[in-house]
Amino acid sequence: MNDILQYKGYFATVHFSGDDEVFYGKILGINDLISFEGATVKELKKSFQEAVNDYLETCKELKKDPDKGYKGSFNVRIPAELHKQAANYSAIKKMSLNDFVRFAIDFTIHKAADPGNFRTICILMTVLLPAFLAGFFMPS
Repeated sequence: MNDILQYKGYFATVHFSGDDEVFYGKILGINDLISFEGATVKELKKSFQEAVNDYLETCKELKKDPDKGYKGSFNVRIPAELHKQAANYSAIKKMSLNDFVRFAIDFTIHKAADPGNFRTICILMTVLLPAFLAGFFMPS
């Protein structure tokens, strides 16, 4: 099951409420909270597209950037042993830990998975990271 919608470069999570008998979702990667819903999948998709279009139009009227800004840095919490293995691997390959993580993320997103499929990316990261640490892949 794919629980992600995509439209005009925007992604949204999708859920179902059994109590309310409605599909609902939230647009990702924006500074505002925009949700949408529909009683059927067709209604949900239409509601998502309308929400994106309305949001973009509102941002245009307000002269506001619709996209969330990213700094390019973030903290990664991993088990201490995995951190040690990554640091050792990076040193052996004569690269910084930062470059190693950048390479692993870039590889996973651009070469190993459909960038629109977050679930596949997450699964591949859990499979590929140990392979990187074991030395099966090397940056070109």
